[in-house]
Amino acid sequence: MTLTTINLAALGDTINLGTEVTGTLPTGNGGTGSTATTFVNAATNVTGALPIANGGTALTSGFVNGGGLTEADQWRVTSGFNSTTDPIANNWERVDDTGFSKIGTGMSQSSGIFTFPSTGIWKITFVISTYKNGDDRTITKRASTTVNNSSYTEVATADASVSGVQSNNTHSSGSCTIFFDVTNTSTHKIRFAFYTNNSSYYYTTSSMVLSHVVFMRMGDT
Repeated sequence: MTLTTINLAALGDTINLGTEVTGTLPTGNGGTGSTATTFVNAATNVTGALPIANGGTALTSGFVNGGGLTEADQWRVTSGFNSTTDPIANNWERVDDTGFSKIGTGMSQSSGIFTFPSTGIWKITFVISTYKNGDDRTITKRASTTVNNSSYTEVATADASVSGVQSNNTHSSGSCTIFFDVTNTSTHKIRFAFYTNNSSYYYTTSSMVLSHVVFMRMGDT
């Protein structure tokens, strides 16, 4: 028997699906084609995206928790220096100011090498604050990544400069941003460097965010 129509008037305008509906609803009409009670396998039998109006995200993959980030973290350098340093291996700390909170597990760091807590597409922004003390200064900040936990490749760089016509202790800052597809947390890592042509000072402190790096996981790899 194939169920095609239901006479609501004959049933008093209500339908008891447990006792008053028999037969099968064809698969072409959205049913299972079976009289047995079955469950829909969401992994194999459901496709597409659930609209936002119906409580979904309108996405077939990617973000979870209503579109929020699953990982976000911020680290800073707490002690300054005035010479080229590659990599910046010391004096890193996770920001711990009042009101700060990371999302998820957060990054880990050893000798300036940062390890990701999970695979995914990561957005990384490196910011440095510097100041001059005398002649012209050119400061370069660099981000380098590895996909084999061995050889590093420079993937982003940005320059900041201050002129000798400006007074001493003139401050400058710059930043660079990359998107990094981390497919393996054991092999995919990142480190940062500071280059100066004339003893510029890398400006840091542990009491606020100056020279720092921000990590955000944007979606699945």
